[in-house]
Amino acid sequence: MPELRVGISGWRYRPWRGTFYPPGWPQARELEYAARHLNSVELNGSFYSLQRPESYQAWHDAVPADFRFAVKGGRFITHMKRLSDVDAPLANFFASGVLRLREKLGPILWQLPPSMAFDEARLDAFLARLPRDSHAAAALARRHDRRVAGRAWTRPGPRRPVRHALEVRHESFREPRFVALLRRHRVALVVADTAGRWPLMEDVTADFVYVRLHGEAELYVSGYSDASLAAWAAKVRAWAAGRSPLGARLAAPPAVGPRGGRDVFVYFDNDAKVHAPFDATALAARLGLGPRLPFPRPRRATRGPRARPARVGEAARPRWPALVARIGRPAEAARPRRRRGTIRPGGRTS
Repeated sequence: MPELRVGISGWRYRPWRGTFYPPGWPQARELEYAARHLNSVELNGSFYSLQRPESYQAWHDAVPADFRFAVKGGRFITHMKRLSDVDAPLANFFASGVLRLREKLGPILWQLPPSMAFDEARLDAFLARLPRDSHAAAALARRHDRRVAGRAWTRPGPRRPVRHALEVRHESFREPRFVALLRRHRVALVVADTAGRWPLMEDVTADFVYVRLHGEAELYVSGYSDASLAAWAAKVRAWAAGRSPLGARLAAPPAVGPRGGRDVFVYFDNDAKVHAPFDATALAARLGLGPRLPFPRPRRATRGPRARPARVGEAARPRWPALVARIGRPAEAARPRRRRGTIRPGGRTS
């Protein structure tokens, strides 16, 4: 049976505390809470810097046995080196502890910058370097340099497949030769919904499908309507059954589906307004993976009686006559006397 994974891109976001995470929930246990409601998470801290083996081990231990992590490849490789001269950076990435996720390691995500156009030779050389199982990844990790010296993890454990997915953000990739290249290397083309900002292609190029939902109307901000979630659920079912969804946006002729269908990984990245975890549980519920969590409604502020603001030069007075009668009227001599002069903006007199 194909695996269906629905999750979120990262889990450490301040606005989620008290909304998705219950008030007072310990920050150190936020991954544990997310794993109670979703069966996968995309690790994106690895995109910004090399993590440590102890961190990967802690993440492995915080989630159930049937949980899977997608791991985002480092931007040093994709954005700074732009896929060229990356033998040592790739070795450092895999030596940083990725293999400590062991059986909970899902696909590796490689995201290209928007300024990077399709270069077939460069991309072909990069994809050929990627390890396809844990033993090949460990062999590559042993070639690390001094950046991870003393803290590298290069033990492969049992042989397991290592999958890769590629997200592109330049229109030049809407090209049959690009799709054919990914199929030759068995790398999944990321189906990226970016509110129309970058290309959305739904070509299937591997034995699994990888989807990133960045926002329906506004990038990283807007949530997904029930109608949109129903449409995405229908696409997931089609991919899982080995079919191309009806009306799929393709850059090349559709691929023949494998017998038994494909695994599908879906991650919500519309985190700015806390939509991601609630949209993820809503889609998971449509796919029979767990209950939906309702999006929290903003609380109304409780309002007391509104007092009339004092006029400029006037002492604040109690509003209610009964209160005035009870405490008595202040003596005439004690009242503040207004100075003569012009009243300037802001209530100051001169």
